[in-house]
Amino acid sequence: MASLDTDAPFLEHPHILDLFAGPGGLDVAARMIGVETLGIEWDRNACETRYEAGLRTWHADVSAVRRERFHELPKDLNVLVGGPPCQTYSVAGNGAGRKALKEVEGFVRALVNGDDDELIDKQLEELDADPRTPLVLEPLRYAIKALTCPNREGRAFDVIVLEQVPGVKALWDVYADVLRAGLPGKDGERVGYNVAKVRTLHTEAYGVPQTRRRTILMARLADYAVPRLPMPTHHTYDPRFPGRGGFECTENTAAAGQIAPPLGGMELSLKPWVSMGEVLKAQEDGIDGDRFEGRDTPFEIVSNYGSGGDPKNRGVRTHRQPAFTVTGKVSRNAVFREDGRPHSPNRLTIREAGILQTFPPDYPWSGGDRSQQVGNAVPPLFGMHVLATALGLPLPPEEKLREGWRKATDEERRILRKEGCKDDGETCGPNCPQPEDQASTASARPRTGASVKSSEKYSTSTLTDVGGAGSS
Repeated sequence: MASLDTDAPFLEHPHILDLFAGPGGLDVAARMIGVETLGIEWDRNACETRYEAGLRTWHADVSAVRRERFHELPKDLNVLVGGPPCQTYSVAGNGAGRKALKEVEGFVRALVNGDDDELIDKQLEELDADPRTPLVLEPLRYAIKALTCPNREGRAFDVIVLEQVPGVKALWDVYADVLRAGLPGKDGERVGYNVAKVRTLHTEAYGVPQTRRRTILMARLADYAVPRLPMPTHHTYDPRFPGRGGFECTENTAAAGQIAPPLGGMELSLKPWVSMGEVLKAQEDGIDGDRFEGRDTPFEIVSNYGSGGDPKNRGVRTHRQPAFTVTGKVSRNAVFREDGRPHSPNRLTIREAGILQTFPPDYPWSGGDRSQQVGNAVPPLFGMHVLATALGLPLPPEEKLREGWRKATDEERRILRKEGCKDDGETCGPNCPQPEDQASTASARPRTGASVKSSEKYSTSTLTDVGGAGSS
């Protein structure tokens, strides 16, 4: 893979703190480029997957760690990444975050002005919005806390990378403004960042076999060069023109919103976007060369969501096209043959959904609510492009993600759990979210009543690798 979208490395030992880490999308990406990570994740199910995958994890509430345990974080963490829960900002969610966006922007200004933390917390509690909405402020609060925590001796995060659904772009623009202006440090000092222009990127433009848009904020300390977002390697997918004919990446096509702009007027020849059929066909996977059986083509997938606001008008894509956005309800997407008969299996399996997200085919999905875990994740291939660009590191070949994933040994899992749960390595400890709250969706706040019961049901019913009814 060409490395047109990277600068020279500028951090001797990058070490990532991944907030709202989910089942490991950004951590897998980081491992592919040789960078260590520590993730903080609320959801017990996602933590089980992370422990199985050998990913260092604190099973904890991001907000509680900031308030009570920030001083326990390793001193050498110098890269802050995160994708706060997007359900309230997503078009697929209830929209509470979008309605409260202006109020949340006001809290951003209050934080950088040095307003009292406890007062801000109290005001956030009174905010008439989904309780997940204020979590979008946590990356900024971590960046500010790093400058005043005695354990870090005023050391700022060198790099900040945040991703969210397009609905949060206006807030990322505010983040960019305050980062450029400078965050409050010790003795009134302001610590500024160079920030790339906030843009919404298409994941299929980076080889992900799925149409998914993510808005990226990328910043480096003012001591370093201004970062730039990753250059595309593939075409974007336009449902109005579903063919795979090519065109050159020029300033004109970029200005039309089709792809990210090239460097200095450079023209790039892009690969065709990747189809579902290409990645779901039989292939070797695993460190022992196991076979992934794959799907026979042709097939069609019917979306779980209606288009144009009509739930009956469900979209259809064939194996020759990229997948719809993989969501927490991915296992409800029906699979048919072209003649209308059900395909076998007639739902996407968890393994297949993970492959569409570009996780290794043998990634060890564990715990319950696996559909939700997969849907919440950042596609690792997309994450590789973003992190490599942010850190000035070369991109490894895409095939590296298909080489197989080594699961943690029993002893490695015990050690990871002991650190992550602050207990004996077998159960949750006193710092973990309470058991009655842990059935909630990954990185979200606890649900109540029927929602919790439904989640508990799927925590057991989705333990197999074949997608069933899906998660609530």
